[in-house]
Formats: sequence, structure tokens, C-alpha cells
Amino acid sequence: MSSIKGSRRRGIALHLPLIIGTLISAFPFYWAVIMSTHSSSEIFSYPPKLLPGTHFLENVRNLFDAIDFFGSMWNSLLVATSVTFLVLLFDSLAAFVFAKFEFPGKNVLFGLLMVIFMVPAQLSVIPQFVVMAKIGWIGSMTALIVPAAANAFGIFWMRQYMKTAIHDELLDASRLDGANFLRQYWHVALPVVRPGLAFLGIFTFMGQWNDFAWPLIALTNPNNVTLQVALSQLNGTHGTTDYGIVMTGALLALIPLLIVFAIGAKQIIGDLAKGAVRG
Repeated sequence: MSSIKGSRRRGIALHLPLIIGTLISAFPFYWAVIMSTHSSSEIFSYPPKLLPGTHFLENVRNLFDAIDFFGSMWNSLLVATSVTFLVLLFDSLAAFVFAKFEFPGKNVLFGLLMVIFMVPAQLSVIPQFVVMAKIGWIGSMTALIVPAAANAFGIFWMRQYMKTAIHDELLDASRLDGANFLRQYWHVALPVVRPGLAFLGIFTFMGQWNDFAWPLIALTNPNNVTLQVALSQLNGTHGTTDYGIVMTGALLALIPLLIVFAIGAKQIIGDLAKGAVRG
């Protein structure tokens, strides 16, 4: 009996900090939901309102009147989806070569990649803008998609994942069957590294969806902007901002991220579970 009570106490001691941490982490999201259902004046009232209000539909209508919400959301979806697809393709190809093949200058190239990885992205804004302007891409979605089509972090992450996930015996067997590089990549490497690709896809999509600085610089037409830039236009022209509308826009902007995260997390958990069963 005492052992049962002891195990219960250990279980409570283990789960209580996790529950508290979860509640603390979830509170900002709950607070955003609450603010989106109140008017701006109610948000600043004291004591603060912790229960939903009745202004959500009004805030949604005002939001749609203030900005082209669906047009800017489509722009963000186009950019984020295109960049995610290209990053998964190019980064996984480069990582496969770095992880499983030997060639002259491999270590030098990988060292250069690490140097690029450590350089702050803000340092490349001006050179990138100059290049995009000379090409004539400033003002178009191409200026957002092409420069982000591959990145050092994705190559590094997939290379580290592939080094341990893809066994050399699998590649040797595929070579004996006459598989060339692309067949090894498509039929051997990709099925094994799907959890790593799922994480990289979530990470890339979220980064592109939330990107604000570069779209603000590159998209010179205020009527053709991404969602984050459009939401920034909700600031009042005379220093007043309707935070109920702002929080409603931010809340609606989270929906695609939640969908992508749910799909990616399901892929990660499902593949890891399959691997555990096979093991």
C-alpha cells in the first residue's frame, strides 16, 4: 500500500511541474483569444477581462474592411509553401551528398557552409536588395522565394540527420541493384529521413510565414504584400490602434501555422512510432 502511495506521489511530483509549465506557456495564446473578442477600450479596462467578450464578429468585419486579409494571406501561403518545397528539395539533396558521398573539397565546402550559417541574416539584406533590384525582381514574390530556396541551417540539419539515419549498407545494396544517385536519394534516403524533413518543413514554413522585415523591404507595392506586412498596416494613423482588430488578425493568421504544425507533428510521431515497432 505504501509503495502505491509512493508511486502516486512521484507521479504527481513529475507531472505537476509539466502541467504548470504548460499552463504558463498556453496563457499568451489564451489571452490573444480573449482580446480578439473585446473592443480596444475593454482590453485596457481594469480589472482585465479574462472571459470571452461579444465583439469577435465585429472585429472580424472591421479587419476585413481595413486590409485585404485574404489577398495578403494568399501571398503568404504562396511564398511559404514555395519556399518550404524548394528548401526541402535542395537542402536534402545537398545534405545527402555531404553525408554519404566523398568528393574533393568536401570539408572545405562544409566549413564554408558553417561560416554562412553563423553570419546574421540582417547583414545580407542590403546586398540581397541590390541583387534583386538589378535583376528586376523587387516588388514581386520572386524576390521572396528565390533567395530563400536553400539555407545553411537546413543543409546542416539534414546532413546530421542523414549521417546516422541512412545506413551505408542500404546504399551499397541499392548500388548493386543498379540504382543511380537520384534513385538512391528518392527510394532509399527520403523514406528514412521523413521525420527530419517534417521538422525542417515546419521550421521553414513558420519562418517564412512570420517573416516581416524582408517582405516589407522587397514588396514595394502596398496592395501586394504578405499577411504580416498587411497586419502592420492596422496601426492607427494618429497614434491610436484598435488592438481588438489587431489581435483578431493575429489570431486568424495563426490558423495555417496550426494546420501545418499538426500535419508535420503527426508525420514525425507516426514515423518514429513505426521505427520503434520495427526496432
